[in-house]
Amino acid sequence: MPVPAHRPLLPRTRVPAPVPAGDPTRLARVSVIIPSYNYGRFLPSSVGSALTQAGVETEVVVVDDRSTDDTRQVLAALAVDEPRLVVVHNETNHGPCVAFNDGLAVATGEFVVRLDADDLLTPGALHRAVRLFDEFPEVGLVYGHPVHFHGEVPTAFRAEPTGWTIWSGEDWIAQRCRLGVNCITTPEAMVRASVYAEVGPWDSRMRYACDMEAWMRAAAVSDVGHLDGADQAWHREHAASVSVTDASGRRTDLIERRTAFDVLFDGPGGKLPRAGQLHDLARRALATEALESACHAYDRRLTDREPVEWYVEFALATYPQAQRLPHWRGLQRRRAVGPRFAPLVPGFAASVVRRRLRNDARYRTWSRHGV
Repeated sequence: MPVPAHRPLLPRTRVPAPVPAGDPTRLARVSVIIPSYNYGRFLPSSVGSALTQAGVETEVVVVDDRSTDDTRQVLAALAVDEPRLVVVHNETNHGPCVAFNDGLAVATGEFVVRLDADDLLTPGALHRAVRLFDEFPEVGLVYGHPVHFHGEVPTAFRAEPTGWTIWSGEDWIAQRCRLGVNCITTPEAMVRASVYAEVGPWDSRMRYACDMEAWMRAAAVSDVGHLDGADQAWHREHAASVSVTDASGRRTDLIERRTAFDVLFDGPGGKLPRAGQLHDLARRALATEALESACHAYDRRLTDREPVEWYVEFALATYPQAQRLPHWRGLQRRRAVGPRFAPLVPGFAASVVRRRLRNDARYRTWSRHGV
């Protein structure tokens, strides 16, 4: 049965609050892996947010990816009388994806979290995730809501889930293919170590979307759980962030996400019953996004700044049937009137509003349900 491209897939199970408490005496071992490059100033906060987690046995693995700032000195001070802190010093810079794998290679926890050096875990985050894992042994990936912030670290957060949502891994992947985007920032996610043992570490063929592919690869062999209504991490937004300095270009982003889907279905995702349909759905979503970006450039008179022809070439290379998509026809109509007059056409101007309303609706859905 084909996967519909026009509607969201329903979750398989939702457990409303109050959720089961599990075994109160169990102290699961969780490895928090923190790759760091020249982020020594943030490490006391990120490491501290992990080491102070209650209800679990925490191991923190910091991978110093050949930093040139004071990272070594900061880590040396943090490691004094702290056996739970493991430090890996890379002699060469491996990049954020491989640096995480360097930490994964020495991690000993039953569960694994990747925490960027400039992010923090909210109090109780690890225990909240472990509770869901314990109740649903078939779940291999658990995530919640990340609070994005600028400046000072927030103190307020939502500490208790309002419920749990469980998807079959294939249905969760189908939702990612339908939308074509990642829904996990990173620090709010936890993966069973046994899942990593089965599907392997993060794939270095991507520099920025390796996390997106890793979440989908985990979902290819296990179910996925979401902590509804709980804030699991604080994600710092600042000008020096890798996501801002390196990965913000639309072209790079589209290419990376296409690679993520290709790698997924070339690996464990290729064994899913609907693998071919899902891969086609993902490529259609990315082609549609590229064509929509080209249309948007006309609607906002940005054709002199946006790579319109590149978007078209990407769409055709990604999805050979791109010329059958509605956005292809819309782009041809915009080309016919030209960028000067396209914003004056009522239908084109209305598409800008529709796009904004749709993106707002998707953001609200993500904030509430994680998808």
